[in-house]
Amino acid sequence: MYNKIDLDRIDINLAPPLEEPDRQYYFIAKCRELIREFGQKNGRFPTACIQTFGCQMNSRDSEKLLGVLKEIGYQESDSEEADFVIYNTCTVRENANLKVYGRLGFLQTRKKKNPNMLIALCGCMMQEQQVVEKIQKSYRFVDIIFGTHNIYKLAELLYQRMQSGKMVVDLWKDTANIVEDLPNQRKYPFKSGVNIMFGCNNFCSYCIVPYVRGRERSRNPQDIVREITGLVADGVSEIMLLGQNVNSYGKNLDKPVSFAELLKEIEQIEGLKRIRFMTPHPKDFSNELIEVMKSSHKICKQVHLPVQSGSSRILKLMNRHYTKEQYLALVERIRTAMPEVSFTTDIIVGFPGETEEDFEETLDVVKKVRFDSAFTFIYSKRTGTLAAEMEDQVPEEIVGKRFDRLLHEIQKISAELTKEREGKIETALVEEINVQSQEFVTGRLSNNLLVHFKGDASLIGKLVSVKLKESKGFYYIGELV
Repeated sequence: MYNKIDLDRIDINLAPPLEEPDRQYYFIAKCRELIREFGQKNGRFPTACIQTFGCQMNSRDSEKLLGVLKEIGYQESDSEEADFVIYNTCTVRENANLKVYGRLGFLQTRKKKNPNMLIALCGCMMQEQQVVEKIQKSYRFVDIIFGTHNIYKLAELLYQRMQSGKMVVDLWKDTANIVEDLPNQRKYPFKSGVNIMFGCNNFCSYCIVPYVRGRERSRNPQDIVREITGLVADGVSEIMLLGQNVNSYGKNLDKPVSFAELLKEIEQIEGLKRIRFMTPHPKDFSNELIEVMKSSHKICKQVHLPVQSGSSRILKLMNRHYTKEQYLALVERIRTAMPEVSFTTDIIVGFPGETEEDFEETLDVVKKVRFDSAFTFIYSKRTGTLAAEMEDQVPEEIVGKRFDRLLHEIQKISAELTKEREGKIETALVEEINVQSQEFVTGRLSNNLLVHFKGDASLIGKLVSVKLKESKGFYYIGELV
């Protein structure tokens, strides 16, 4: 949701404003004129495709990029044969980078057939200097390169490219700016992500995020509440609060506000039905936050609590600032306050120096916590991080076997937990027609698991009661009650 601006009232013959977001609305209007000329010449409006790699922060950024492009006049397309293709990149793991390079090969062939085609690269991968140098040298057909700190500048950069005909590169090492109130195009009309903060100060030794997303910057609580209030008025019933470490929200504000205090304010918004958040850090998960969640009727009783490793020795090398015992104690405090809570997590296998004993500690945590599900990753060396320079990199063959063992244990526990809930009646937010059968719809439970049940499009966006008739391991077959 944003303040709708009448683009026809913007005088594009004047110099561009210096203040944001007025400056970007000016360039949206400038680009719109050029797109209208394209339409008159070609008998159609140009198409745009955004491919998103990575986390929910990137997905939210892509919604903002698409919103700007639609205001300019582009028609959304799912095909990478569109007139304008944007790759919003991730660089958490090496294979994400390789995937982008592979897709660029396809786009080069496509651009030879359509010389007017534009290609833009943005996101975390573009914050790495060696990546940008490679793009400029080996992929010179790319038109626009920008990073994570200036996502909001798409219209201005697009206009520069349209006018100059040359590659535009605009990358910032860091920023203190937070620019909102620009167009965005939500994937779902009934739910939305909401950025509450940007960047990260944790510097986990394996993670490149602080280097590509910058230092922590929190939005003012009034702006967050205003945005969510607007989203609810626009039909949103569920919001996901987004940040690299939401627990540390508000520490850098002129008047510090805790994440728990922010949640209390958001809870008061009339019409909002569900609140989720991603991602909390175990070291900052306060008792105050637990109490707020316990007493809330809107905050989903599901906690994504990345453990990364069950070995205190490895956790220290990872710079995670908690031990195995502290993590398990936190889980116990949360579970005592909310017995019905479900836990999900992130786990890295094969961190440098990980021994069989360390890995067994991780399996022990998995068995004791009994996660509903887990995102499991094989350690990926990222240049520029401390872990990349560590000795004792674990051989691939050993890592692969450990990964399979971990996955087997998680899947077994997940199946057991879903089986335990079989027969219960729970509330689901209906998201879409089921992709396998048009007679079914797919809904999401409070614990984030999916349930498929007979229904039609009239249910989409509604919260309904569903009986969980049959567990399928990671999802349910249900029945509308």
